[in-house]
Amino acid sequence: MTESTPRLRGVDRLLGSRPAAWAGFIVVHAWLAWLCLFGRHEGMNDVSSVYRQWVEQALDTGVIVGIDSAWVYPILAIVPMLAAAAFGTAHYVATWVALVVAVNALAFAVIATGTRVRVAWWWLAFLVALGPIALARIDAITVSLGVVGVLMLSTRPRLAGVVLAVATWVKVWPAVLIAAAVVTSRSRWRIVLAGAVVSAGVVILALILGGGARILSFVTEQAGRGLQIEAPITTFWMWAAFTGQPGASVYFDHEIITYQVTGAGVDVAAAAMTPLLVVVVAVVLALGVRAVRAGATMAQVLPSLSLSLVVALIAVNKVGSPQFIGWIAVPIVLGLAMAGGSFRTPAFIALGIAALTQVIYPYLYFDLVTLQPGMLLALTLRNILEFVLLGWAIRALVLSPSRRPLATL
Repeated sequence: MTESTPRLRGVDRLLGSRPAAWAGFIVVHAWLAWLCLFGRHEGMNDVSSVYRQWVEQALDTGVIVGIDSAWVYPILAIVPMLAAAAFGTAHYVATWVALVVAVNALAFAVIATGTRVRVAWWWLAFLVALGPIALARIDAITVSLGVVGVLMLSTRPRLAGVVLAVATWVKVWPAVLIAAAVVTSRSRWRIVLAGAVVSAGVVILALILGGGARILSFVTEQAGRGLQIEAPITTFWMWAAFTGQPGASVYFDHEIITYQVTGAGVDVAAAAMTPLLVVVVAVVLALGVRAVRAGATMAQVLPSLSLSLVVALIAVNKVGSPQFIGWIAVPIVLGLAMAGGSFRTPAFIALGIAALTQVIYPYLYFDLVTLQPGMLLALTLRNILEFVLLGWAIRALVLSPSRRPLATL
């Protein structure tokens, strides 16, 4: 006991040390960058092929996706993609990785202040668990912006509104963070006004560039897609294909560039998922409003409401792209910063979800496509954990009015 106490104190000092945390940041990102650039996997394909193709098209022909043609992303997503071509498209992948590391460093600097250094260590652990996909998609930019935005909600609501609005115009999912802030914050109108100004500026600029109605094409571009193999709802058809049920199989959709499933009821399920997601989000927001009206504070409601909304976007979705899991880091960081130890359970669940996701993609994805039982079990466990996390978050949200006030940021 007496021998272990100094060791525990040493670990505690290490976890509370900002220089040590930054050293950890460097080590973790060096490892992730190495995996992205030299790892034996295809996790960088979106960056090296799809993103670079869009950028080369813009630079060579002047045709900009989202402006001159319909696009799957909001228009500001093209900004970091173009920025990664700063040193030429021959160095596109390396520049992309460096860009994401730089944006992550900004978010890390915001997290690792005051008593939040331990929260920064959790984020590093999450990035390691998630693996190269943590840097290899446009979502990485929105995760860092989301972290910065939510951690400023209490102290600088206008700036938080600006950051979260920018993140939403890169990829839509941070909109639920704005919704959570509007429900819980007394500065909601400052947040809304700041976001509205950003949105107006983006739309006006896009219209000046000739975007027209195409600036909103991301709303409808993926409406007709089927069930992606990693999505939780698709788990039933994946096992149906494994057991040889008639009509159930995995196929590659060349238009969407992803693997989807066929089988009895797939079309009905695919059509129902988006309306179901809207209903679930509305219910969660209603629970948040109920908690606030019952007297719960922003610190009591915002973390669990944000987590509920973000996980709902992942769990109740016909798309299950691995980069979506990165979104979970934002409400977990917020929860650990505001609620401390009471958010340890979802923090550990999130690490498990991230680790299972890395196993599935990018290393053993072909085993999943070919319905290997081990990978089906890993996918099933990962998807179950998503609903466990969603259940925890909703339970915490429902119980929030009866809890004692939590620490503020």
